Order: sequence, then C-alpha cells, then structure tokens
Amino acid sequence: MINWNDIDTVLLDMDGTLLDLHYDNHFWLEYLPVAYARSRGLSDEHGRMELLGKLDAKRGQLDWYCLDHWSEQLQLDIPALKREIRHMIRIRPFALEFLKRLHAGPRTTLLVTNAHPVTLDIKMAQIDIRPWFDHVVVSHQYRAAKEQLAFWEQLQSQHPFNPARTLFIDDSESVLDTAREYGIAHLLTLLQPDSEQGKRLDTRFPGIHHFDEIMPTGNAT
Repeated sequence: MINWNDIDTVLLDMDGTLLDLHYDNHFWLEYLPVAYARSRGLSDEHGRMELLGKLDAKRGQLDWYCLDHWSEQLQLDIPALKREIRHMIRIRPFALEFLKRLHAGPRTTLLVTNAHPVTLDIKMAQIDIRPWFDHVVVSHQYRAAKEQLAFWEQLQSQHPFNPARTLFIDDSESVLDTAREYGIAHLLTLLQPDSEQGKRLDTRFPGIHHFDEIMPTGNAT
C-alpha cells in the first residue's frame, strides 16, 4: 500500500489514528452530556440532545476542539472532567512500534493534531509519544483547524515539506479532503478509529485497520 521509497515526510494525526478514539467519543457523547444535564437540572437525554446540538454547530471549526471555548460556553471545567476518565486513554495496536520504526529511519515525522494543548498534555501524561516525533504541531498555534487550508499553508511555512513525497494518516475524511486539496499525495485513513465501534466498510480514502499493515522496513529500537 505504501512505497516507502516515495516518502520523505510522515504526518500523523493523534486521536483516532495513534490513540484509540473511544476515550474521546465516550467523553463527548456520554460523559460530558451527563455532566452538562445534571449541572442544569435536565434529564440525561434532554441534556445530551441539547449539548450535541451545540457541538454540531461548531464541527470542523477550531472552536469544536477548544477546551477554553467549551468551558466558557457550558460553564463547566472541561479539562477537569477529561482528567476524571484519563484512565481510558489508550494507544492503538502497533502504533508505538510504527513510531519507533519511523524514528529510526530517514524520514521526518510530525504529529499534527487538532487537539487542544491541554488535551495533548492530558494524553501525553498517560502515554507520552512525543519523543518519537521530530516536531509536534497543534492546530491552535495556527488558529486554524486541519479542515482549513490555512493550517496546511502555515505548516508548510514553519516545517517545509514536499507534498508529493508526504504521507498523511488521519481518521477524519474531511481533514483528508483538505490535505488532498493542498496537494498531499499519499493519504490513508483508519478503518476502526474507535475500538468499541465496528470497522468502517466504505471510506473515500485507502484505509488500514492497524499499523502492522504498513510497517516501514528496518528494526524498531
């Protein structure tokens, strides 16, 4: 699926790609809605529907990923709530070996995430994968989500790469659409970002289940 001789730069998403998306889905779709409902004296179902409506209105925008925004809008301590279930943060199978192989090889590897910096800190306190990257890029520093071309333009300015020789792996097809529009030639998605949900059967981009399917040659250290 990947001819590694054609790749100089590897860009990797975090949530749903390297880390199991189940933590995030559980937090935003189950745990936070209950906290939101109880803070307002609503039934769990009423609170869930009201909160999901607020979230959907911001989907694809930087605010959707911003803990400061949601803490202010919902009048809840979102980072504290996220820490309450931090034990659920898990790395995906073969992801660490994949990162070690990349790190030992000749390619530049970047973590590119829409996660809020506080979210990144919470997750790295549980599973610190940052040492295996040449650079860690958080979209908030560019004030543009990966769904926006402005993100890719600023990434190119700060960390120059050749789109024709770049591999980008992300579980979000809307993000991959923008990366393709920018010109990134090698794009992959994940077929099962959330280990508690079924595999996606029809994706618009080539997909893998686990990283052992595309492991670079050479020994991990």
